[in-house]
Amino acid sequence: MKLLYEGKAKQLFECENNEEIYVHYKDSATAFNGKKKEEFNKKGVLNNAITSFIFEYLEKNGVETHFIKKVNDTDQICKHVKIIPLEVITRNIVAGSMAKKYGLEEGRKLKKPVFELSYKNDELNDPLINDDHTIALEIVTEEELAFIKKETAKINELLKEFFLKAGLILVDFKIEFGKTSDGKIILSDEISPDTCRLWDIETMDKLDKDRFRRDLGSVMDAYEEVLRRITIAWN
Repeated sequence: MKLLYEGKAKQLFECENNEEIYVHYKDSATAFNGKKKEEFNKKGVLNNAITSFIFEYLEKNGVETHFIKKVNDTDQICKHVKIIPLEVITRNIVAGSMAKKYGLEEGRKLKKPVFELSYKNDELNDPLINDDHTIALEIVTEEELAFIKKETAKINELLKEFFLKAGLILVDFKIEFGKTSDGKIILSDEISPDTCRLWDIETMDKLDKDRFRRDLGSVMDAYEEVLRRITIAWN
């Protein structure tokens, strides 16, 4: 298959059907815009399994995604979309950059979810932007942004319930959207411990990529625990 694109965590390959794309999950882990890198055995397997599970759950609950099917341990077939260059971030609890930027205590529960947008551009280090910037940069229209916000709020509520049943707190998460060939905006990319902060509901132990970012160790043990819990909770 022809390689179309290689990112930090995935490779995208051409399919015979132009409306589909073949996605391969890599074992690579990166942080701080690629400045920190490491390979972890089975990371691709775990993120593929977790993302497949979550996207199937979201589809069953009325969220249209690019996911079509899981084809093996590390690979998926997905709808071929043009990714909108926005990282859409939702924060339920203060953590990470929000704690550092605003001098807030990590772990503080927010009165309402905080919605953030980053311009997806590695050369600019994915800067935070506001609604007006997205329109001025012609990334989306006002109507498209309103849809993305509404869909993200729905996804947040669904994911909080999904993880809570597995004994996990959804602290925050990043998602991306893409456009199909007919212009429909759908959830794309992945949802995994790479893109979510997940804390154990009783111990507050971190079970996500912060274990890699902060050199906490047992990175893959945490990812395996997330998969184990959601599989038990939702099967």
